[in-house]
Amino acid sequence: MILLALDTCDSRGSVAVLRDDEVLKAIPHAGTEDYSSWVLPTVEKALKASGLSIRDIDTFAVASGPGSFTGVRIGLTTVKAWSEAFGTTKIASVSRLEAIAVQAADGGQYVAAFVDAHRDQVFGGLYRREGPELSLVEDEMLAAPEEFLDWVKERSMNGRVRWISMDPEKMTAQEGWRARTAEGESVEVSKSVIAPLIGRIGRQRALQGRLTDALGLDAQYLRRPDAEVFWKGRTSRGS
Repeated sequence: MILLALDTCDSRGSVAVLRDDEVLKAIPHAGTEDYSSWVLPTVEKALKASGLSIRDIDTFAVASGPGSFTGVRIGLTTVKAWSEAFGTTKIASVSRLEAIAVQAADGGQYVAAFVDAHRDQVFGGLYRREGPELSLVEDEMLAAPEEFLDWVKERSMNGRVRWISMDPEKMTAQEGWRARTAEGESVEVSKSVIAPLIGRIGRQRALQGRLTDALGLDAQYLRRPDAEVFWKGRTSRGS
């Protein structure tokens, strides 16, 4: 199976081409170039390095969020366009938090994955280990770090939790984290280049028949875009 994986959820995005679980080429998003101009030439570069073309792709795997509204939208729109253009190519929608969570070390019934959402908030998700698989406990959330910390404590019923993030300081700087440290917990540092992991999860989705098409692909924004927030605010004031 040939997969093209794409992560554009924040500035630490990446592209990867895989053959089954083997990563043929991965390219990180470096610098501040907009994804609107970065994605297509980078995908072309990755495919060329792999000796492939876009028509060789069997499955597209894309991070559907949570993250930047603009970044997520560009990633999904690009994959939707490819899927529609080639007709039969299916899409695996993958949560970026799940791609972070799968990296957590063994041990513990739960994995809590989070990433900086700015504005003193984190995107977070709690996963339960079920054999080799992870299952999401309730919905992913946007919350203050202390709120997510308390929520994980409640939902994990004080069980052992593996914590992992690209931004560990968002949690370890919190007053409430001291209690977790006293219990021997710490925050593992996730890889920042996670398109290969998104591709591997996408392959599992494909083998399980859990794919979608361009019409069914949807985003997990969790936060409304600023334009909508500001528009709602003006409307409520009658402006």
